[in-house]
Amino acid sequence: MPDPVQPLHKGLLREDITNALRAAIISGGLLPGVLYSAPSLAERFGVSATPVREAMLDLVREGLVVTVRNKGYRVTEIGDEQLDEITELRLLVEPPLVARATPKVPAADFPKLRSMADAIVRGAERGDLIDYTESDRMFHLRLLEYAGNRRATTLISELRAHTRLYGLNAITADGQLVESAAEHHAILDAMEQRDKRLVTRLMKRHIAQTRGRWAGHAPGEIPGHAPADGRGGE
Repeated sequence: MPDPVQPLHKGLLREDITNALRAAIISGGLLPGVLYSAPSLAERFGVSATPVREAMLDLVREGLVVTVRNKGYRVTEIGDEQLDEITELRLLVEPPLVARATPKVPAADFPKLRSMADAIVRGAERGDLIDYTESDRMFHLRLLEYAGNRRATTLISELRAHTRLYGLNAITADGQLVESAAEHHAILDAMEQRDKRLVTRLMKRHIAQTRGRWAGHAPGEIPGHAPADGRGGE
């Protein structure tokens, strides 16, 4: 299998490298239990070791990696139970907030949001899991910003950072990742129609894939929970 960690563009800022490393952890490009050194990661990303060390310090503060003295860094383990809890919290918080944001999005902003959704689709089509994951993160956090609840946006950002999408390689191979990416446009369609109920339903179904399709379960299925199809509870 080809290395999912691809070289980055030259001259990137520390924040860009931090985002790329975070996306590599979320997408499974960097795995728990494996010891990574700054020089080896720098070589894989095609950058120098110094910004990688700085970026890893950011990820240590986020709890995504731990420092192994004189050796490097190890990705924090996240178990199935924790992933289920993360998904459950996202289902409780994100759909109602994005629904609340729906009437607040200026019509002039939709072309930019469409461009962000296009970036997610392109990442899926290329099989670039890091680009896909980071584009997806930026899109969802941007939607939440319209709701005006900064604490909730920060919470969701933290929850997303601790998510692990180990099934991405499998669904990329059979085309399901492109299908998932296209759902971002469906969400925007519903928002542009100002249909809050439809937005809620689409968001619930989309988030449920974190522990459904991407974890090797049936699409939309969360272990121990009924399928999150968005019906009822509105």
